[in-house]
Order: sequence, then structure tokens, then C-alpha cells
Amino acid sequence: MPDVELRLLGPVEVRSETGVLVPLRRRQERLALAVLLLEPGRAVAVDRLVDLLWNQKPPPMARAALQTVMSHIRAALRSATGGDAAESVRLLARGGGYLLQVRPECVDLHRFNRLVDEARAVKDPSVRSARLALALDLWRGPALGDAATGDARERLCSELEESRFAAICDRIDAELDAGRHADVVAELSSLTVEHPLRERLHGQLMVALYRCGRRADALDAFRRARQLLVAELGLEPGSQLRALEASIIADTARTEDLLPVGTQARFVPAQLPPDLASFAGRSDDLRRLDALLAEDATATAPSICLVTGTAGVGKTTLAVRWAQQARDRFPDGQVFLNLRGFDPVDPPAGPSETLPVLLQTLQVPAEHIPATLEAQVASYRSLLAGRRMLIMLDNVRDADQVRPLLPGSPGCAVVITSRNQLASLLVVDGAQLLPLDLLSADEARELLARRLGAERVAAEAGAVDDIIARCARLPLALAIVAARAATHPAFALAALVGEPHDPRVSLDTFDGGDHATRVRAVFSWSYQSLSHGAARLFRLLGLHPGPDIAAPAAASLAGTPIGPVRMLLAELARAHLVSENRPGRYGFHDLLRAYAAELAHTHDHGTERHAALHRLFDHYLHTAHTAHRLLTSHRDPIVVGTPLAEVATERLTDDAQALAWFDAERVVLVAVVAQAAKAGFNTHSWQLAWALTEFFDRRGHWHGWAATHRTALRAIHGQTDHLGQAHIHRGLAVAYARLSRHDDAVTHFNRALELFTELDNRTSQGHTHLGLAWLFDRQGRCPQALDHAIQALDLYREAGNAAGQANALNAVGWYHAQLGNYEQTLVHCEPAIALQRDSRDRRGEASTWDSLGYAHRHLGHHEQATACGRNAVELYREIGDRYNEADTLIRLGDTRHVVGDHHTARENWRRALTILDELGHPDAGEARARLSHQ
Repeated sequence: MPDVELRLLGPVEVRSETGVLVPLRRRQERLALAVLLLEPGRAVAVDRLVDLLWNQKPPPMARAALQTVMSHIRAALRSATGGDAAESVRLLARGGGYLLQVRPECVDLHRFNRLVDEARAVKDPSVRSARLALALDLWRGPALGDAATGDARERLCSELEESRFAAICDRIDAELDAGRHADVVAELSSLTVEHPLRERLHGQLMVALYRCGRRADALDAFRRARQLLVAELGLEPGSQLRALEASIIADTARTEDLLPVGTQARFVPAQLPPDLASFAGRSDDLRRLDALLAEDATATAPSICLVTGTAGVGKTTLAVRWAQQARDRFPDGQVFLNLRGFDPVDPPAGPSETLPVLLQTLQVPAEHIPATLEAQVASYRSLLAGRRMLIMLDNVRDADQVRPLLPGSPGCAVVITSRNQLASLLVVDGAQLLPLDLLSADEARELLARRLGAERVAAEAGAVDDIIARCARLPLALAIVAARAATHPAFALAALVGEPHDPRVSLDTFDGGDHATRVRAVFSWSYQSLSHGAARLFRLLGLHPGPDIAAPAAASLAGTPIGPVRMLLAELARAHLVSENRPGRYGFHDLLRAYAAELAHTHDHGTERHAALHRLFDHYLHTAHTAHRLLTSHRDPIVVGTPLAEVATERLTDDAQALAWFDAERVVLVAVVAQAAKAGFNTHSWQLAWALTEFFDRRGHWHGWAATHRTALRAIHGQTDHLGQAHIHRGLAVAYARLSRHDDAVTHFNRALELFTELDNRTSQGHTHLGLAWLFDRQGRCPQALDHAIQALDLYREAGNAAGQANALNAVGWYHAQLGNYEQTLVHCEPAIALQRDSRDRRGEASTWDSLGYAHRHLGHHEQATACGRNAVELYREIGDRYNEADTLIRLGDTRHVVGDHHTARENWRRALTILDELGHPDAGEARARLSHQ
């Protein structure tokens, strides 16, 4: 039972949950409520309300009078709902009118319509009759009986009364279908008197009498009907009634074949393609589609859902699966049209082609289809009004193809599939968007299992994983490979997609034998729709190593200004040839990347591809170099060449932006180091690897650091670039030391030192000695560490490098502390702080504060030790140096433990352990050991 009941099918009434009648004393109040209930959820203009309420003779100050009416209605609704109408019904002023938001079950008219719709969908005539009887029981008299008069009654009630009459006739048809002919004779006799000009009732009476064996009475009923029609209208009975009379006179038809007038079998289109038995996954997408197209009795417009996604992602398959599951919600039919938006042979189907097809589907004879497009649209929408149909518009290229095919009234649902985004349908037509992504790995595995059998998939799990990866989780590619596997059951699955360790993807593998199942061809239909500029950019993106690219990098790759490139990327995204997975970052799956690379090698000359790569590598190198300098302004930079003129390096102004850029590009940059080396851009390779070191160290990405340096070292090994080799040897040594590969680290430090000595580069010699000192310290060899630190200090002084001197002073002080010379630590480290602040070396300053804290703790200066440790932690956290933050937190915890502050000590150790576990660093054992012993 609804918490408020609003009645229109008889006198207009408002009743509370307990059935108490809430009075609306004035006719205008009852009529205004009725008008709003007839158009729920839609604003009714003030002028229309005034016109209806006062029969086109509005009083002075009509708007004020209407406001009073609305105020009384609000009061009545509040009374009926106990003062809280928010859940079931709300009267709102909107856009120059009034709008009533109400749940359909609260209104008898909507319950009547629902029961009638349900009844008409039932095949059993007895059940159908009972449902219709329930619907008709809701009528308590003429619609709006005590509210609408005169012109307002004609305008508002005629359609309602027609609906009631149709339901009465439908119920009688159901009774006749159920064989209860005698039961309806008396009712029909009365109804033909009440409605003497309704031929359908006369025909039903003739059928009932004839089926009761009263043939003469049936013919007499026809004669009475004819006399009435001729006398009142001057017309003979219609063809159906005359045909019924002829059948009864001839007495040749079986009684069960006689249909009353107006009950001929209705054609219901059922054009949906078959569902796929091997459909897999997409449960979330199906639920989303179901929610977007959920039935809503208060809706004032058709439900429209746009399913978009890249070629081969399964848009049509998903839409058909949903439509087959939901077909019972559309008893008036399901229509399917392929609009050929992306077709290898035929052009896209326009409205002038599709509208006549739809009209014929709706049983309009070809000779009755209007000549003009505008008239066809009007006829189409008129025929759909009041129906509950599903319209599926598949393979759409643009909004102009579908806009004339959208119904004009609620009740129908439209599902559109397209490779393009069709944003104007969302903006102008209120369509809801369902973007379809690639399958998850589990869904891809389920698809293969459904097509090949779970046993075969489980038996070759490794090969299945490789297939899923090589197919990029694209349903079409998976289906093609599954078909090949099914036709070659003796083949191992691993043999179907190439060599398992070959990283290249060949589109030849994904060829199902025709245009629709050839991945290369399916992609080409989208590519061919692009503008010249977008097509060129798409090809060049195939040269990028991935996994994604930012707009400025794309601009450099194309040698095109950033503004136009953003527009070209947007065009590619609309065509679903790239995806904007994060704001400003674009990517595509491996099969599209392979297709783009194919096109680049067949359409673009080798010199153009080489120039594009040069611009791309310049972009990443020079932006990374700028970011590195922002993070380490005190460090001596390497010299990089001048970028090509068309390169659009990114503008970074502080270390926060630098870290954010490195974070966003880290995976790309690692791939670019390798790609540059492979393409022969060896200087770009080693210099980019060098520019990554500070970021890698702060974030603890030491495996990536080592990998890029190994790649760079292979690129320049045996060449004359000794400076580059020296830098990479030293960087690789640091990475190996971080990874506790101490012997390898010593080897590369020594080789770097040899090269820097040959080059007489004293500052870099100093850096390398400091690296060796740090490595020996990690091995517990403090005397050797101190010796290298002193050599570094001397070299920095000779070179006049103040920042280097500061770091060497800190190193000398630290190693003195390790040897128990804590006063010497203070002597060396305190002046280092001033030098590091002058050179804005926050990382070096943090390290020095840590050294001072360590020395003060061992000298018994626990408060000074705590202050120094906190300074170091704060600086490390500010610059994003997570490993050293954790390392210092351990020592800060040790200091607090010594003074008995065990709670703070444990908190520091816990924080250190969390960071080290996230980094996967072996030093996590130190923090864990401290926590386990306390």
C-alpha cells in the first residue's frame, strides 16, 4: 500500500496511507492536481494551468490565484503524508511552471496502465481477463469526474476514457477466448445500448451470440447495429463487421475462428540477432546497462543508452545479450538495425534509408509511407507513442544517423552501439553512456574455456596466459584464436600465437578468414574514417614504446604544436583508436599498437620515422634533464645537446612538479631508454638513464635503475664516449649497492674511477670515491670508507666544488662516528650544514642532520639527537626520499628508546618498516628485529 494515494479514475481524491480522504475543496485545486498527475515529472507551464483551470477565462491576478491553488495542494499532500512528502510526492516550481514528482504506484491511473500492459502480455485468456478486471476495478466513475468540465474535460479526459473502453473490450475478448460466451451476452447487450456507435462492441455481441448457438440473434444484432449507424451517421457498417455478418450467414467458419472486430492478431517484430552461447564475463557492464535502461513509469522521454568502445571489444555482443535477457520488458517488439557506420563494402545507412524500413516493420504499407523525411519521422514517432519497444541501432558512425530514429515519447528504449563517442547524443538527446573496456584476464580465460572447454584451458594454463596477453584481452582476437584452436584440436595452444618469448605481435595471427573476423580489416574501418592529421598521428603513435603517452610527448612525436595535437588526440579518442585512461594521457592496447606500427612502416618514409623518434627521444631526455636539475640543483649536470626545433618539452618549475612528472612517466622512460638504444640513439639512451637516477633513488626503484643502466652500458660499450661510460658505470654501481650486490658495485665503481681519472674529471672522481666510501661502510669496512671520503674531500677542494665538499665533510664525519670519534663527527658535519643550505642541497642537508643525530646520541646528547633526527626525517619526506626517510626513522627510534620513550621509538620503527616493506628492501629486517625485541 502506498503511503499516499492519488486518484484520477473518478472523482479526484487524495487519500492518506490509512485511507483517510484529504479534502481539496475547490474544483480548481482538484483539476490542477489532476493536470500535474497526468504529466508526472514534467513541468506544466503556468499559462496552460491557468487556461485549463478557469476554462480560458482567467480571473484578474491569475498567477497569484494559481499560487494559492498550489499552496493548498501542497498543504493537502503534507497532510496525506504525515508532513513528509519527500519520499513519495513533491510539488515543485520549475522553469515557469509546476512539476509533480510522484512514485507511479501512488497514482491509480499509472497502476491501471501497468495492469493493462501486464494483462496484454499474458497468453492465458482467463488470467488476462482477471488482470484486466483488476485494472477496471480502479475506475470509480468518469475520469476527473468532479474536476474537469467543458473544454478541459474534452482535452484531458477523452484519451483516458478511450483507454478504459479499450480495456473493457480487451477483457471481453479474453472472456470470448476463454469460451465464456454466454457470460458476456448480457453485458454486451447493455454496452451496445450505452455505446451504440461502437462497432467493436456490436461485433463482440454477434460473436458471443453465434458461439452460443444463437445464429439468428447474432444476425439480428447486426441489423440493429446497421440501422443505428445509418440513422445516426449516414454510414454503412465497416468492412470487418460486414465480413463477420457474411461468415455467420454462410455458417461455414468454425466458431473458434470467428474473431470480433478489432481483435486481429497483432504483428510483434522480434528482430534481435541470436545470443552467443560462449558469451563470457561482462557482468558489471550488463548490470550497468540494466540500470541505465530500467523501467521508469514517471519517465517523460525514451531511455537511450550509447555503448561505445574500440573495434572488436564486443559492443554488439554485449547489447544483444542484454536485449535477449530483457526482451520480455518490451512486449510490443524488438527492432534491430545495422546502420553500417563502419562497413568494408556499403556506405553508412542514413535516415532516408532506415526510416522506411522501420515504418514497414511497424506494418505501414510501402504505398502509405510519406514522401518527405520530416513526415516519415512524425509517422514513426506517432506509431511508437504508447508502445513499449526496444530499438537497437548497431554500428553507428555519427549522431545524424540516429537522431531521427529516436522515439518521441517514453515507454521505448534505444540501445546504440558505436566505435565513436557521439558526445552530442549525450548533450542534446540525454543518452546515457556505457564505455566498454577490454576484458579482464579472468573474463578472457572464461571466454576461452567456453569455446575450447575448461579441461583444455586448464591443461595449458601458461599458454592460455600468453594467448590472453598477446590478444590484448580483445574479445574478437580471443575468438579468432579460439576458432583456430578448435579447428586444430591436436595443436598445442602455445603454437597458435607465435613464439612465446617473441615480444612482437603479428596481426597475421588474428585472421578469421573474412572481413568481419580479420583484426587488421576491422581496425582499418575506424582508421579510414580519420582526418589526414589524425591518421598520421595514429601511425606515429605506433612508434612509441608505450604503455601510454602524454599530449606534449605526442606533440613532439608528430612535430606539431600542442593545441592541434590535443584536437587530433580527441579525434582518435572519439574513434576509440586511443583511450584517455587518465586526464591528458593516451594509450591503446597491443594489437592497435601493432596495427599503427604496421601503418607507419608502410605509409611513412624511413626518414620521417627516424625524425619522429629523434623528436620523441629529445622530448623525454630534455624534460627528464630539467626535472633532474630541479631535484638536484647542487649536482653537476651533464651536457645534453640542443633539441630539434619541433620538440615541445614540458614546463616544470619546482621539485614537486618534477617528481610528479617522473612518477607519471616512469614506465615510459624505462621503455624509452631501451628503445633509444635499439634505434641507435645511444647518447639519448645513456643520458636519459643518468637523468633518472635521483628519482629512482628517492622512490626506491633500484631494479629499474639497474635495468636502465645495463641497457645504456650495452649501447655505448666499445664506443669513444668515455664520459658517458664513466657516468653509467658509477650509476650502475650505486644501483647494485642499493640492491646489496656489493661485489658488482665495487667492479663498476672502480671502472668509473679509472675512466674519470683518465678524463681528469676531479669532481666526478670525488663522487665516485664517495660512492666507494658509502659501499665500504655498508660492508662494515669503516677505515676504508673514511679513507675514500677524505680523498673525495681533497678532490672537491681541488675542483672548487662547494656542494661536493659539504657532502664529503658529512661523509668524513659519519665514518668517524662509525669508528667512535663522535667529536670529530660534530667538527666535520656542523660546517657542512651551512654549505648545503647555501647550495640548496636538501638531500645532503638531511643526510648531515642524520649524522649529527647519530653522533649526539652516542655522546649522550639525546634531545639534540632527537632534534637532528627529526630535521632529517622532515627533509627526506619533503623531497620524497623514502628509503633514507626509513633509514633515519630507525635511528631516531633508537634514540627515543635509549631515553625510555618506548612508545615513540616503536612508532618510528613501525613507520620505517612500512616504507621498507613497500620498497621491498632487505633493511626491513632491521626494523622488524627491533619491533620483535621490544
